[in-house]
Amino acid sequence: MIPVVGLKMECYNIFFMNGKRIGVSTLTRAGRPGCNLSGLSPVPSVMKRRHLITGALAGTLGAGLAARLIAQDDGASLPADAPEAPTVGYTLEDWRRILPPDRYDILFREQTERAGTSPLNDEKRDGTYVCAACYQPLFSSRHKYDSGTGWPSFFQPIDAEAIGTKRDYKLIWPRTEYHCSRCGGHQGHVFDDGPPPTGQRWCNNGLALEFVPEGRDLPELRG
Repeated sequence: MIPVVGLKMECYNIFFMNGKRIGVSTLTRAGRPGCNLSGLSPVPSVMKRRHLITGALAGTLGAGLAARLIAQDDGASLPADAPEAPTVGYTLEDWRRILPPDRYDILFREQTERAGTSPLNDEKRDGTYVCAACYQPLFSSRHKYDSGTGWPSFFQPIDAEAIGTKRDYKLIWPRTEYHCSRCGGHQGHVFDDGPPPTGQRWCNNGLALEFVPEGRDLPELRG
């Protein structure tokens, strides 16, 4: 997920694919991206991080250093087999077989879906958001809010024990990545620019969650 830091982040909203610039997004005051796409179309719903930072790094660090950093990031963020992919009785191959490719890439290869693409952004019903891999409950609708970022956002998890965190340097500056504590499935990143009472923004990939409306039984834990 990309931190929202006003205009300072504008340079990171340059999208590249296979060396071609395919779009430039600027942030409005509400933080919503507005994109003008050209060249390649349509844009995949999941973009690798190098598509987001190539332009900014090349402009500030030089093309050579930027290329080396991006290559390092690809190796670190999108391994064929995530070294810390955990398990609850399932292997990565099991998850790859069970999950649709876009969900697998987010949950176990730490990719990020394109902002504004998740139906969960507009979900207003009461209910529970569970991990799309193992079905552990992660968030409640009571803690959901509209962050204006284009990703489902919450100001706290349903239970501190449901979430694991780690430091993430994949976009150069440190961020806090969080994941399902049961299966290790990547969910998103947490930032300190949320609303009261916590001041936190748990910025989640919609594809990493399943919504269960209130009154419906939660699915049996998987794995």
